[in-house]
Amino acid sequence: MMSMTSSTPDQQATTPDTPVDAAPAATTPAPAGLTARALLKQFQEQFPPFRDCLPLSIGIDKQILARLPDLDRKLMRTALGIHTGSLRYLRMMEKAKIRYDLDGTAGAEVTQTHRDHATQVLQQRFKKEAERKKAERDAAAAEEANRLRLEKLNQLTAKFSRKG
Repeated sequence: MMSMTSSTPDQQATTPDTPVDAAPAATTPAPAGLTARALLKQFQEQFPPFRDCLPLSIGIDKQILARLPDLDRKLMRTALGIHTGSLRYLRMMEKAKIRYDLDGTAGAEVTQTHRDHATQVLQQRFKKEAERKKAERDAAAAEEANRLRLEKLNQLTAKFSRKG
């Protein structure tokens, strides 16, 4: 049971589900070379729902920490963010009906709210990408127009400077 008197407000705010004894000393930092993407790759090798990009059950972070207690929480959350923010995962979430735990066992239903959120995030991403590509095309067209204008000016300058 968590004792509120022996932990600081910071500990309570950042890790409300962590027992007091498991404060920062209990979570060992990730090895120097381990990145969030490398950790995600490890999850994909170790857990079928990550490999198959299945909708993850709510609280999957607690399941991961139960199996890998020495895992750096911040690194794990970053890896989870990369995974759940990927286009592949969001596309799966749009149509998903069931969530899965680390073993690939079906669990709770995916709510319509979560499906709608995935759709909304995808639409925003596609819109942003389309705007970026349009801006690139516009910039390239403006640069080409500027180049042609300068070329014309140089031709006129060369033509009139010969006669003068």
